[in-house]
Amino acid sequence: MKAVTVETAKIERPAKTKASRFFSTMLQQRYLYLMSIPFVIWVFVFSYLPLWGWTMAFQKFKPAKSFFEQDWVGFDYFKELFHDDTFFQALRNTLAMSVMGLIAGFTIPIILAILLNEVRQQMFKRVVQTISYLPHFVSWVVAAGIISKMLSTDNGVVNEVLVGLHLIHEPIQFMAKGNLFWSIVTASDVWKETGWNTIIYLAAIAGIGPELYEAARVDGASRLQQVWHITLPGIRSTIIILIIISIGHLISIGFEKQFLLGNNLVRDYSQTLDLYALNYGLGMGRYSFGTAINIFNSVVSVILLFAANGIFKKITKESII
Repeated sequence: MKAVTVETAKIERPAKTKASRFFSTMLQQRYLYLMSIPFVIWVFVFSYLPLWGWTMAFQKFKPAKSFFEQDWVGFDYFKELFHDDTFFQALRNTLAMSVMGLIAGFTIPIILAILLNEVRQQMFKRVVQTISYLPHFVSWVVAAGIISKMLSTDNGVVNEVLVGLHLIHEPIQFMAKGNLFWSIVTASDVWKETGWNTIIYLAAIAGIGPELYEAARVDGASRLQQVWHITLPGIRSTIIILIIISIGHLISIGFEKQFLLGNNLVRDYSQTLDLYALNYGLGMGRYSFGTAINIFNSVVSVILLFAANGIFKKITKESII
C-alpha cells in the first residue's frame, strides 16, 4: 500500500511542477499576456465567430426566419456547385492566375532585391526602391484606370510604342482579348506589388553576416558566386515561408483586379471563385450557395497550406508549423 502511495506521489509531482512553472512564467510575463488580450479578442470576433455563418451552406437560408426556423438541406448546395460548369471555369481561371502570379510574384522581387543589394550608389538605390514600391499605395481602382488607359487603342502608351517600333501595324485591343487577360492581370500585380515585396527580401539579406562576403572575396569568389552561395542560401528560410503562405492562398486570390480589369468580352477568363460567389451567390440573393463556395475556398486553402508545409518540411527541413 505504501509503495503505491510513493509511486502516485512520484507521478503527480512532475505535473504539479509543470503547472507551477507555467503559472510562474505567466506571472512574470503578465504584461505581455495583458497586451495580447485585445488581439486575441479581435481574432476571435473577426476570424472565428463568423464561422457560425457556415451553417447557412446547409440550410435553405431565408433572412426573415430565425436560425431554428430554417429548412436544412444537407449537402444539396455543394452537389449543385460541383455540377455547375461555370464553377469549374471559375476554378480554372483562379488556379491559372494564382500560379502565374505565384511564379512571377516570387522570382521578380527576389531578383530586384538582389540587384538593389549589389548597388553601391546609395542614392540611386533609394530612388529605385522608392519608385518601385510607390504603386503599392495606389488603390486598385486607380491602378486599373491607369492600366486600361495604357493598353487602350486610343492613344495608349503600349500601342503607340509598338506601332512606333513597327512591331505591329495597327493597335491591339488588349482588354478585349480573353487569351491575354491572365497575362495582363499578372503583369499588373507584379508592377503594383514587386517593390513592396522586395522590402522583405532586402531585410532578410541585411541579416546576412558581412564576414561571409569578406571571406568569399578573400577566396576569390565573384559577385555572382557570392549571390549564389551566400545571398540565396541566406534568405532561403524567408523564401520558403512566403511560398508556403502563398500556396495556402492559391485558391483565394480575391476579385478586385479581375472585377476592375475585366469586362463582358473576357468574362470567360476573368471570373474567379470570389467573383463567382459574388455574382451567383450574393448578387442573386442565394446566400446559402455563396456560403458553400466560400467554404470550398477555405477548405481547399487549408489543405494546400498543410500539404505545402509537409512537403517543404520533408524536403528542406523548414516549415511554418
